[in-house]
Amino acid sequence: MIPAQNPVQRLGLGLAALGRPAYINVGRTEALPQQRTAQAMKERTRAVLDAAYARGIRWVDTARSYGSAEQFLADWLGERGHADVTVSSKWGYAYVAQWRIETEVHEVKEHSLERLRSQWAETRTLLGDRIDLYQVHSLTGSSPLFEDLELQHELARIRDAGVRLGFSTSGAAQAESVERAWELEIGGSQLFSAVQSTWNTTEPSVGRVLNEVHTGGWRVLLKETMANGRLALDPPEEFAAIARGHGVGPDAIAIAHALAQPWADVVLLGPASVEQLETNLDALNVELTDQELGTLASLARDAATYWGERSEMPWH
Repeated sequence: MIPAQNPVQRLGLGLAALGRPAYINVGRTEALPQQRTAQAMKERTRAVLDAAYARGIRWVDTARSYGSAEQFLADWLGERGHADVTVSSKWGYAYVAQWRIETEVHEVKEHSLERLRSQWAETRTLLGDRIDLYQVHSLTGSSPLFEDLELQHELARIRDAGVRLGFSTSGAAQAESVERAWELEIGGSQLFSAVQSTWNTTEPSVGRVLNEVHTGGWRVLLKETMANGRLALDPPEEFAAIARGHGVGPDAIAIAHALAQPWADVVLLGPASVEQLETNLDALNVELTDQELGTLASLARDAATYWGERSEMPWH
């Protein structure tokens, strides 16, 4: 896996907003093709991947539940032949919307042995040995994985075959999930060695624990650093003022704030267009002062309130 040594090497491209026609990110609809057909979304994904690669990004994060994202990525890797791209994916959610924008259920979560086996096989069919990191999608304290020894041993077989294992987290209890997963050992070794958590200016509650596991040797990835687009389109005034002072958009400040965390190995971007990617990358030219970092830290919200509001965000 690529060592994170300079700012652009610490950035990754997430495909959640590109692999399926509907998602919860605000500011996405206007940036997408007018007709979100599978072919149109594939072409958009290819354009964003090309632009990200040209700017030096070498990490791409996807998931089985991101619609056709794994297929789009596999096709792009096959066409371009890039051998220096680190790929991470996730299992646990199944995409069930059948390419519909308006539907009652878009994805269904199941942390079972059967789901792992079927989705790992699907991922391997598409991406072969290109998977560097395989993650449990949205691991919470209530996940049966913590009690299912057969499932843990199946994951350990993937780990022992040379694939790094990790998990993503969501919700107000992210820190507790990370702490509990840290204790999981199979065959004398930790089951996991990477974590992907939601961290942003308004929801930084998991930061202390992420710092601890980073110090302990885990790779830490940050997602939803723009609070699903809310920090880009409707930031607090103090946040917007910092962006104006640096002559960049609020999205760049959100990303720069994440990059300012020394324990964050990879900060994931989720643009829906090349234009959004370019404004995101303005973060590389931002050096936040101690005073600005203090102001941003003061904008943290109650985690339960944040996640309650996020749960009400519509797919569109």
